[in-house]
Amino acid sequence: MSRRRIPSRSLSLLVAAAAAVCALPAFAAAPAASAAPIPLPHHHDDLPLAGSPALGGARGDHLTITVTGSGSPRTDGTFQLYCHPHGGNHFAAGPACDRLDRMTRWGRDTFAPVPRGARCTMMYGGPARAHVSGTWAGRPVNADFRRTNGCEIERWGRFEPMLPKTVS
Repeated sequence: MSRRRIPSRSLSLLVAAAAAVCALPAFAAAPAASAAPIPLPHHHDDLPLAGSPALGGARGDHLTITVTGSGSPRTDGTFQLYCHPHGGNHFAAGPACDRLDRMTRWGRDTFAPVPRGARCTMMYGGPARAHVSGTWAGRPVNADFRRTNGCEIERWGRFEPMLPKTVS
């Protein structure tokens, strides 16, 4: 078997062609849909959401809020809050849903607790406690609120009127 030598000029062209093929971006072979931007969640009260009654499913966002020690019999208890459309037996459904909508950011946990190690003032805001569970923006919610230090008091305040103003 005889060996053939490839002329150096042909070898250079072959190497250049191989490099050009390898340099193609990976997304060039991907379907066009993968290059489209990811849609952000956007609530429209006039359009039915997936899972809404208009489409034959459950209502939009739903939270169960249990409050104790707020200082008011009107705001202590368990409340159902529905958003998109507003409803339930919550004492301020419309304003609570609007506030939660303004707080919601893509990729962030709206109901995240105060971070561990946070430096908080040592103040006591009263015995009020709340537990919130359900679904918000398509994500499960299981959050506890209390007013045991400055960070927790500030966090509670951000969630008013979903959580009541306290009387202490």
